[in-house]
Amino acid sequence: MLLLSEYDYDLPESLIAQFPADKRENSKMMVLDRANHKILHQHFYDIIDFIDKDSLLVLNNTKVLPARLYGLKAETGAKIEVLLLNPLDNDKHVWDVLIKPSKRVRVGTFIDVSEELRIKVLEKKEDDGEWVVELLCDADVLDVLHKYGHVPLPPYIERKLVSEDMKKLDIERYQTVYAKDEGSVAAPTAGLHFTQEILEKIKAKGIDIAYITLNVGMGTFRPVKCENVLEHKMHSETFEISEEAAEKINKAKSLGKKIVAVGTTSVRTLETAYQKFGEIKACRDSSELFIYPPYKFGVVDELITNFHLPKSTLLMLVSAFAGKDFIFEAYKDAIENQYRFFSYGDCMYIK
Repeated sequence: MLLLSEYDYDLPESLIAQFPADKRENSKMMVLDRANHKILHQHFYDIIDFIDKDSLLVLNNTKVLPARLYGLKAETGAKIEVLLLNPLDNDKHVWDVLIKPSKRVRVGTFIDVSEELRIKVLEKKEDDGEWVVELLCDADVLDVLHKYGHVPLPPYIERKLVSEDMKKLDIERYQTVYAKDEGSVAAPTAGLHFTQEILEKIKAKGIDIAYITLNVGMGTFRPVKCENVLEHKMHSETFEISEEAAEKINKAKSLGKKIVAVGTTSVRTLETAYQKFGEIKACRDSSELFIYPPYKFGVVDELITNFHLPKSTLLMLVSAFAGKDFIFEAYKDAIENQYRFFSYGDCMYIK
């Protein structure tokens, strides 16, 4: 049995990053040297010095949707918040969502977001407090979301008063500079530290880059509620690996190059494909892979990742990758050295 309580730690609230670093590359970067059991304290702009030339960097190029909608219940005018999770049809009119406060709605409730957008509640799902809704609008759904949706920042980023400048900052900074395929409700946060200049320096060093896509949803962030971790079920998240990316990754592996995954979403995409095919193949598929100790990694050799929430599946994944004791030693060190935690926080490079 794997116990949830074994993945808990105390974090001072002051270390939960509420805002991004002044510049993406100025975030702190803790380097975990697994072979020598050493911890180094660097900054992300030092990353060029730590990625070996014979490496392939794998990035998740998903793009965050403005997936949080605020509206009024048509019958009473009560304020309702709807967080889109994933579309259930091709034209993105029907979605799995979270609704807050959910006690104010029932099947058949209408929520008015604007004159152009009304939401109809279609179904209450049995699990996890999710609902199914239909977005009622004449225009293209994505155009409407960009007009009325908000950046779906995680709940631990608390903004009491949000200025227009702050909204613009979040729109820019809660998105990777290489984001391309729109479909996530949360950012693949390890990638937030990269700049175009750093990517160019990485290429100039001779390090190749492969882009894959996993649309981040509840599967990544859903809390574990059962004390026996093995009873936890991951939400499904869709991913895509192109022919070009598959060829690059397989070739790199055959040449003995290191696969450096940026973020846990990249790890889960690669490991899911490997489990299914025994290699990396071009595909559009979904992942429900839950990685925890003592998982044996088939593709990923090194990992760039942020600092994760206590009792989270992400903390379990990095514990499987670097060893639970080493990870908890590193987290203790990070707290003592005032690292910033979670989505807008600092990062870790596990070598």
